[in-house]
Amino acid sequence: MLIYLERRDPAMNMARFYAISLAPTLFGPCAVVREWGRIGSPGTVREEWYDNPDLAAAQLARIAERKRRKGYAECLETI
Repeated sequence: MLIYLERRDPAMNMARFYAISLAPTLFGPCAVVREWGRIGSPGTVREEWYDNPDLAAAQLARIAERKRRKGYAECLETI
């Protein structure tokens, strides 16, 4: 599962992206992988590990909702 969000505001010279995904591992836990930064440049990556995939999916949904409230919107044409 991948959620890709962007926030653009030309008046403020803002062009940001935020990508969130679930990454299962070979050993059982699941990771929520987040990457963010300016569009066109390498982003910062952070991983959070969860023993329960349902908890990881819930965290992914919380992060995505928080970003949407801040003005980020899904951008399907860049995927």
